[in-house]
Amino acid sequence: MQYQGVLKKMQTSYDSPIQYYLVFENDFIHVNQLINKKIGIAFVKYQCLACGENKKIYRQGYCYDDFFNQPQAGDWIMNPELSKAHLDIEDRDLAYEKRVQLQPHVVYLANSSNVKVGVTRKSQVPTRWIDQGAHEAIEIAELPNRYLAGITEVALKDHVADKTNWRTMLKNEIKDEDLVEWRNKLKQFLPAEAQEYYIENNTETAIDFPVERYPEKLKSLNLDKTPEFEGTLKGVKGQYLIFEDDTVFNVRNWEGYVVAITVNS
Repeated sequence: MQYQGVLKKMQTSYDSPIQYYLVFENDFIHVNQLINKKIGIAFVKYQCLACGENKKIYRQGYCYDDFFNQPQAGDWIMNPELSKAHLDIEDRDLAYEKRVQLQPHVVYLANSSNVKVGVTRKSQVPTRWIDQGAHEAIEIAELPNRYLAGITEVALKDHVADKTNWRTMLKNEIKDEDLVEWRNKLKQFLPAEAQEYYIENNTETAIDFPVERYPEKLKSLNLDKTPEFEGTLKGVKGQYLIFEDDTVFNVRNWEGYVVAITVNS
């Protein structure tokens, strides 16, 4: 059986284990059903997520021109503290920026390779944690806009990590942490503007991933260098497909690439 479509990050549903879906324009793949099956991935062409043209992807699924023009790729996406919609100041598209920035955001702790702090829209909980491969997570504060969440994250970065070690996450070299204790310890470091939004009483969210075998020596599949690959799928964690030969494929890294996926029993 063969499928073809442009890669976008896998959609998920919170279950035990997490359910993963690759969604194409006219079809979808329930990825969990492919575990223990041999699948092939072949690069076909590019398809920019903005203009739809067959132009080399620069970053985040966009061609060079669209990466520097689309509001979805603005600096405030990766650096929430740069958000300015609450001041009525436009970056690239004020209507879009207001729609995204001026809604409830959560500052959280997630444990994927270590305890890290992060920011996401409230509507993206627990999706954001799943995408990061976190096996446990907890909210610290719920704030009314992206800017306040951003400055809160910046303040906490001095006291807790803000990056995930993807290799450790994929090897499952993890330990459980008491995130309630971490949350309480970090309360004192919240900015004054964020103190009233601290969440006093909540519990950890546990996340179970569909992985039958974790890799030992990681090899990342790079479609630019290896446009065709075949292997037996052994699991999915974060946005990574994990194969029997220790190859891992970060679906999100290759957004905007049209691929043909062949499934064999």
